[in-house]
Amino acid sequence: MIPLSVPYISGNEWRYLKECLDSGWVSYGEYIEEFEKSICKFTQAKHAIACVNGTAALQVAARVGGVLPGDEVIVPTVTFIASINIIRYLGAEPIFMDCDDHYNIDMEKTIQFIERQTIFKNGRTLNRISGRRVSAIIPVHIFGNAVNLDPLIQICKERNIRIVEDATESLGTYYVDGSIKNRYAGTVGDIGCYSFNGNKIITTGGGGMVVTDNEEYAARTRYLINQAKDDSVRYIHNETGYNFRLTNIQAAIGVAQLEKLPNFIRIKKENFQYYCKEINQIEGLRLAAVPGFANSNYWMYALQVCREVYGKDRDELMSHLAENGVETRPLWYLNHLQAPYKDCENYYIKKAFEMFNKTLNIPCSVSLSREQIDDVIRCLKER
Repeated sequence: MIPLSVPYISGNEWRYLKECLDSGWVSYGEYIEEFEKSICKFTQAKHAIACVNGTAALQVAARVGGVLPGDEVIVPTVTFIASINIIRYLGAEPIFMDCDDHYNIDMEKTIQFIERQTIFKNGRTLNRISGRRVSAIIPVHIFGNAVNLDPLIQICKERNIRIVEDATESLGTYYVDGSIKNRYAGTVGDIGCYSFNGNKIITTGGGGMVVTDNEEYAARTRYLINQAKDDSVRYIHNETGYNFRLTNIQAAIGVAQLEKLPNFIRIKKENFQYYCKEINQIEGLRLAAVPGFANSNYWMYALQVCREVYGKDRDELMSHLAENGVETRPLWYLNHLQAPYKDCENYYIKKAFEMFNKTLNIPCSVSLSREQIDDVIRCLKER
């Protein structure tokens, strides 16, 4: 089986892990702070707080960003459901938006919704239909493709809407154009987060990170993920917090992985370009392009299938590849159709259906060999 996306352990992981085990500092320890500092140095964020996973990071980031029970949060329908579930964890409700050609939230429709479907009153943006406060937007950088945040920043500032970036898939992606040129995905909004799950571009086995330039947000995040301790000696807690800390063992792996990230991105890009050269010669198949306004980390490759030309639809091709030992996955089922969210508001969703029906993610691991890529391409050429 050629796997879809697996970790690549190639550096100091064993050495740093042994240091943790030999020292006995497996839960707390110096590697946590080192990992946080390394993320700050890499992304140029002022503050980084390590968390147990990306979902936890996003949940606490949204809470710190001001999402309260009864609020509404603007989200894309195309994303892993964790991005939506955290809204419910906080007692709020999602408003679903369509996607663009890069699978990201449709910025034109999103701004249109804010301008036409909400009013700004007493410092709050209110939904004209529900009357609820729209307190935040969670743009998700899908597959490592940067969301075009440039046009969103000013209107969110004017409307007192927080931008909570879900950059769980896009560590290393950065903008090359506009007012946010040279900024990294995850660091443009008010607060952002990354994931280090086993299938991400770097991994700690699990793990996540909250990043922000806001000192108050950073301090509150650190407070909440450590069970909201107001007196750690006498165990006084004045708020409901979380046990969302990352372990020292996981952080040690993260430090080693982050050392290799630029090389991982280089390999991912080279493999993407090789795939493109071969696949785009097959009638009815193409790899989705990355946005021109940013440098992607090329985390996941999205194959687009035109059934009328290729002769197989997405599901038929998925079955054919599985029979030949190639692991793939379809695009996530659209979240506004999921059972827990089918009664939530959505706004003119159209493109997402097209993208869902034609998209198949293909093997993209850093460890993917040229021979394996050729095997995938050979299977794709078989009609």
